[in-house]
Amino acid sequence: MAKWGEGDPRWIVEERPDATNVNNWHWTEKNACAWSIEKIKELFTNMKMEGDNVSCTVTEVEKCEGEATANNRKGKLIFFYEWNIVLKWISNKKSDKKIEGKINIPNLSEENNMSEVDIEITLKDSTDEGEAIKHFLHTKGKEFIRDKLKKYVSSLKEEFTVGMILPKKDNVKENISSITSGFNAKMQMNSTIISTNNKKEVGCKISTATIRQQQKFQCRAEEFYNVFTTIEMVQAFTKGPVILEPKKAGKFELFGGNIHGYFVDITPTKIIQRWRCKQWPDGHFSDVTIDIAEKNDHTEVNLVQIGVPVSEEESTKENWERYYWDAIKRTFGFGYFM
Repeated sequence: MAKWGEGDPRWIVEERPDATNVNNWHWTEKNACAWSIEKIKELFTNMKMEGDNVSCTVTEVEKCEGEATANNRKGKLIFFYEWNIVLKWISNKKSDKKIEGKINIPNLSEENNMSEVDIEITLKDSTDEGEAIKHFLHTKGKEFIRDKLKKYVSSLKEEFTVGMILPKKDNVKENISSITSGFNAKMQMNSTIISTNNKKEVGCKISTATIRQQQKFQCRAEEFYNVFTTIEMVQAFTKGPVILEPKKAGKFELFGGNIHGYFVDITPTKIIQRWRCKQWPDGHFSDVTIDIAEKNDHTEVNLVQIGVPVSEEESTKENWERYYWDAIKRTFGFGYFM
């Protein structure tokens, strides 16, 4: 296969932004569960409902169970979501007896129009004053709730799906040239000039360090392995085009080329790579070993990276945390533990 941007112009690979998903033809899916739970909590916690001399506040999202995904098929985004939500509310009116209750939303899904979504109001203790507040929530409070539900759906379709529609071939150069990442920023900040003629010294002795990290993911070992070896999934958590050949001696290139190297060995339980940052001294690679072990209720991942330049040790640790582990958990919902 020709290198990126080289070779016979008739080769179809040159027309692909990511070398696989031509014009977004293939089905790709992005897990929105963890993101949705956080978004729903953000929208409802401390939400006030006021009117008719009544004032109530949602104090807690007591339950948020369900699932949500965003799918890209032939350049069209398709959404699936289904949630059972329970909110706790309390009256803000000063009273001898605290007035509180719950709001149950059992069927928030793409199959129902927002006006069809059930909203059930319950009262902890029935009193005349409590029944008056319950009546307000039934008649007018539901509009406050539906407004927040609409904002969740809108955010799912607009905010969460940024980057899911990949650039078509006409926009490849523009999109690739505009890629930036924390890796790029960190490396530019930490890079040093080692000769006055603007050439990097080759063959010089480099002081190196070893990085060790352990992470737990709420998924099966096979699912985590797929995240590192399936091009659509790698693109999802890195948020950009990649080159990926998941086999021995196969190449990989991520974050606009700032991270690249090749696979030394690859199995469902262990991935070994020769791995380097673009700004490291020419020809210098580190050795990355990722051990994947499935436990009873999670998958444990152990990273050992040998040969990291000492000057890049801290930034490399931070970048693994932010642009690999945290990004994987956010993108696929692997970081949410019940």
